[in-house]
Amino acid sequence: MTTATTTRVATLADLAALEGQSLGTSSWIDIPQQRINTFAQATDDHQWIHVDPERAKAESPFGGPIAHGYLTLSLIIPMWDEVLTVDSVTMAVNYGLNKVRFTHPVPAQGRVRLNATLQSVEELPKGGVQVTVAGQIELEGSERPAVVVEAVYRYFE
Repeated sequence: MTTATTTRVATLADLAALEGQSLGTSSWIDIPQQRINTFAQATDDHQWIHVDPERAKAESPFGGPIAHGYLTLSLIIPMWDEVLTVDSVTMAVNYGLNKVRFTHPVPAQGRVRLNATLQSVEELPKGGVQVTVAGQIELEGSERPAVVVEAVYRYFE
């Protein structure tokens, strides 16, 4: 099992030196059927390709149930926390996504992890910084990532 490789800096001012660099890779997160079912309950998305393993095995082109794309995307939150730590930050917010593509289905019982590169760091007018991150949510055993994402975060000291 691969453990996370975290980039750690002391202050927001230290982030500029990391522009264009890999920040690291999170540890793997398991995607059991129960997690998929719980997500379906939370979002009212009970499509059979996600929540009916027997039917998905018999009828879907994926050979079994797959995770919701938005479930896989939502896991960027705990994975991101493993990839970058800024010691001086008192508040961080997810500002949004510039781009998201679901490039490969994640089967039930699969595992995913985040691999991230810091694209840019911009100072905000009223303090803090905005970082744009290129991320790939990798699927264990697949050459193609499950999700390609460009995420934007804001940090404040």
